[in-house]
Amino acid sequence: MLIKSIEEKIRINKAVSITALTVSLFMVLAGFGFAYQLIKESRKSLYVLDNGVPVLVKQTDELLNRPVEYRSQVELFHRLFFTLAPDDQYIKDNIEKSLYLIDDTGKKEYTNLREKGFYNQLISSNSMVTVTTDSIQINSNERKFMYFGKQMINRKTALIVRKLFTEGRFEDIVRSPNNPHGVLLKDWRIIDNSEISNQPKFSY
Repeated sequence: MLIKSIEEKIRINKAVSITALTVSLFMVLAGFGFAYQLIKESRKSLYVLDNGVPVLVKQTDELLNRPVEYRSQVELFHRLFFTLAPDDQYIKDNIEKSLYLIDDTGKKEYTNLREKGFYNQLISSNSMVTVTTDSIQINSNERKFMYFGKQMINRKTALIVRKLFTEGRFEDIVRSPNNPHGVLLKDWRIIDNSEISNQPKFSY
């Protein structure tokens, strides 16, 4: 009877020990999981300087933001490439920034315009060129884009408005200070840059 009682106590102690060990292990793993989740969430919190003032922002899933970044890259390239002032250094700076966002098709178009004397004409005529975006179509499956906008050439004697329709492809690359979206535009070409209107300016 005594031996049976001792065996029963041993079994109970063993069961209690195993249960306690299992519960402890579960609590440790749960603690690690909770801590990892907290660290992961905290890394999504970033402080961005806005005119010297730190602003708390939250990172989101990169895949959710990617189509927005593709569209932003297309808009940024066209704005830099086609916003021009009658200043040789300003033109060079804008073109240089835009060429970080595109493959050699951008450089070829720049060389083509330069050889035609487009930039020299802007400077000599004291013209300002700006571009406005109408719409940007992104095909994420085929990794293609189409850009629709207007190019305005503001001269002393006239305001010229031209259609701007371009297309190309895009590719994900490593992010860098010169290409923060990590998107490279490729095989870019101008489909339509025809004149829409030419309104003369009258001086009184």
